[in-house]
Amino acid sequence: MRYRLLIVEDDRPIAEAIGEQAAAWEMDVRIADDFRNILDEYAAYRPHIVLLDISLPFFDGYHWCREIRRLSHLPIIFISSASDNMNIVMAMNMGADDFIAKPFDQSVLMAKIQALLRRSYDFSESAPVLAHRGAFLDTGDGVLIYRDQRIPLTKNEYRILLCLMEQKGKVVSRERLMERLWKTESFIDENTLTVNVNRLRKKLDAAGLTGFITTKVGVGYLIEREDR
Repeated sequence: MRYRLLIVEDDRPIAEAIGEQAAAWEMDVRIADDFRNILDEYAAYRPHIVLLDISLPFFDGYHWCREIRRLSHLPIIFISSASDNMNIVMAMNMGADDFIAKPFDQSVLMAKIQALLRRSYDFSESAPVLAHRGAFLDTGDGVLIYRDQRIPLTKNEYRILLCLMEQKGKVVSRERLMERLWKTESFIDENTLTVNVNRLRKKLDAAGLTGFITTKVGVGYLIEREDR
């Protein structure tokens, strides 16, 4: 398989040099460019491993390491010229798997990346994360994360939200949702779906996600695209 590497480094020449080396190792690469919204880039790209600098615009690497760790256990490597013991210890305490001081040998970096990938994915695959309005649905744990909250979902609530987020911007019919929940439309009381959706909405409203799900009367439900 081709692994996906997300590089969060504001020194573009360094990021591009790493990207070229990773591509030579048959990895797919994305270099982050929106340093206000690294989580959105993470969710859109679904990387298998992340390289993080400490000194970044707007928020430092420690902040983004902490935020990514709320969503995933994927490998994270810090790359930084701030390589004193305090920064190394802080990086590890934030959840990093390794720390490489700049300047570094590209071959050593690639060897460390490959070793972490082998250990992390020999027996498992990265579960995707779906994002909308700053909320992140972890499809591995079945939990919705918004700001500092982990919002637990029932099995039906998770399936409803997953279906709607997968089809973001499209109306999902009640029949399709019932099929997704119960694998059949036969002998299912539509009121049961309504009850599940209403309970899910109350959880979203309580977390500050008012209007997250829109009703299309007589048709179904949708999650509106954010650019509308």
